[in-house]
Amino acid sequence: MDAVFSFVISAFALTGSPGPNTLSLAAVGASFGRARGMAYLAGLTLGVMLVVVLVGSGLSGLVLALPGVRPVVSVLAAVYFLYLAWKIATAPPLGAPSATAAAPRWYAGVFQSLSNPKAYAAMAALFSGHMLYPDLPLQDALSKAALVASVILVVNLAWLTIGAALTHVLRAPRAARAVNIAFALLLLISVALSVM
Repeated sequence: MDAVFSFVISAFALTGSPGPNTLSLAAVGASFGRARGMAYLAGLTLGVMLVVVLVGSGLSGLVLALPGVRPVVSVLAAVYFLYLAWKIATAPPLGAPSATAAAPRWYAGVFQSLSNPKAYAAMAALFSGHMLYPDLPLQDALSKAALVASVILVVNLAWLTIGAALTHVLRAPRAARAVNIAFALLLLISVALSVM
């Protein structure tokens, strides 16, 4: 039981700390509201679970070991993060007449997670640093995946809700624009820090 508790605490610490996924969720919540951000949240959660599969199977390490793949993946991820930051920074204030701008879709969340270097590092640390069932590798992996999925869902809902809570305060166009730009910049900074 101590191993499970330790794993869950580590999972909350690694997945709940500010990073590209959590900050993008808060930004989507602030820019588009909680209800309109749920599809993005679902995609982000699904994307992290795909990262779990990629890390756990060793496929991510194998692909990135191929000559020339790492720079291409890095450039594609950087372009996507710039696009997401731009979408967040330019989102209209909620309640504004043009507030019908499309919130990021579920597949944007999947791509966000798959291109997030912190997600790979966090999952590698969690899965290699903890053993729940040392003599049963399949049960160990499945148990950790189920626990991580639960923790990520709680963390993602919390960050989306935190961001959405800002919308009630930020109905003024200038304040909303400032917060959207701040979230976009924080997203880009968190990405830069996670690759250093």
